[in-house]
Amino acid sequence: MDADNPTLSGDAKERFEQLSDCLLRRICLLDYPPGTRLSEADLAAEFGTSRTPIRRALARLEDAGLLQSQHGVGTLVTDVSLTEMARTYELRCELAGLVGRLSPVTITTAHQKQITEFSQRAAALLAAPDARRFAALNMDFFIFGTELTENQALRDMSLRLYYHTARIWLQSIPQLDLARETAIFAGEITQIGEAIAASDPLAAAMIRQAHISLCVVRLKNFAQG
Repeated sequence: MDADNPTLSGDAKERFEQLSDCLLRRICLLDYPPGTRLSEADLAAEFGTSRTPIRRALARLEDAGLLQSQHGVGTLVTDVSLTEMARTYELRCELAGLVGRLSPVTITTAHQKQITEFSQRAAALLAAPDARRFAALNMDFFIFGTELTENQALRDMSLRLYYHTARIWLQSIPQLDLARETAIFAGEITQIGEAIAASDPLAAAMIRQAHISLCVVRLKNFAQG
């Protein structure tokens, strides 16, 4: 299920995960910009469910730092300051390198197939750059990268930090060169694809780490005018 198609299916646990993932993607893709108030009643009506799983999903996202409950106001989507972003990116950069060192997975044909699909999406994006589709591809590709380690604690922390800062890029894109950013990202996917083809998860992690570091530099330059 994607952020634009809120139809839930499966058992209660599966529906809850789908609900949480949908709300998460909406926040990260700025469908719910910072400051947006989320109503349990409205969401329950939209997803065709009771307010209990909605409340649980909102609590999970609040624990991740994406939402904040304010007495007398409701549940609001949080924002991220550039200072907080820089500090979080420093840690994200270190964790990206650890993905290739701590319990790396054995590369399979399934991983190689996924890279091919990412490359195809990147090629389509190069032909027609679009900020939201870029952000969606970036999110899916980052999740793929975390799956190259079997260390669950590392996966969880990496994803938590990613989701916390994912909106910064999309908020900044009106002032950035989208075509150039798309080309850089497509190049990253190609390089990581070569590492995956060589069954080298450490090389893939090092490439990811380098690109995160360079992304921080570009965002800092943007912030400084």
